[in-house]
Amino acid sequence: MSWILGISSALCFIYFVVIMIYSGPGTSFAFIWLVLALCLGAAASGRLVGRLRGSSLPLWLRVSSATILVTGLTVFVIVEILVFTGVTREDPRGLDYVIVLGAKVQKEGLSKSLKMRLDKAIQYSEENPDTIFVLSGGKGKDEPVTEAQAMYEYLVYNGVPEDRLLMELQSTSTVENIAYSRLVIEHDVARRAELEARKKREERIMGMVPVGPEGDLRRFQGINPDDFAIQAPEKPVQIGVLTSNFHLFRAMQIGKKWGIPHIQGIAAPSERWMLPHFCVRECAAILKDKLMGNM
Repeated sequence: MSWILGISSALCFIYFVVIMIYSGPGTSFAFIWLVLALCLGAAASGRLVGRLRGSSLPLWLRVSSATILVTGLTVFVIVEILVFTGVTREDPRGLDYVIVLGAKVQKEGLSKSLKMRLDKAIQYSEENPDTIFVLSGGKGKDEPVTEAQAMYEYLVYNGVPEDRLLMELQSTSTVENIAYSRLVIEHDVARRAELEARKKREERIMGMVPVGPEGDLRRFQGINPDDFAIQAPEKPVQIGVLTSNFHLFRAMQIGKKWGIPHIQGIAAPSERWMLPHFCVRECAAILKDKLMGNM
């Protein structure tokens, strides 16, 4: 058992070093791998020292440690099953709006995670030409521009029409991404509905004007255009969220909590070698958001 703990400790430490080298010290939650390495190393060392001295750890300590370990692993497995359930399903088609969640913008350009999300958005835009994208993400302390602005420039450069892009520039967390993007969508829906209603009123009035000299528009100066508004049943707005596969479950649950009950998910791929870190970090984030009532 001591050798297993020792090898696990070494692997966690090596993974921590790799993250620091390739992703940088600013990688969120990376310290957890160093903590795990120290804890596993201490456990391996304790068991080894106990054996060398011919004694074993107290029963209460062994039972407590085993209980914490088994409970933690069980919770982690359950959360990861929830996280990756449904990720491989087909993308929903014909959505009215898709919220694209931001990710780190580095001084030298887009992070790998953000680029993967945007490439998925480009693919979806080509397959669904009527969908409007809400690019969501504010500016972090060490980011050169807002995430939304960086996303906007990348998508426009790659051929997505500007009139299909909306920006949400204030959010700094997934909860704010969803909440603020919902407000942007509501404002845009109201604006488009007003423009459509105005167009229909004008067409209705013009259709009543007789052809010929007698068709003087002054005869209609007393008409209230609202009297000719065409009332139709409202069509539910279909909204989706696009983010990395490991992040999709939490984003959708937050969306349902924050007033988008039928939100649908579109999963972008993620870096494979970083996936273990993303899974551990996401598990902690899900537990935190659940305890805080965000999902």
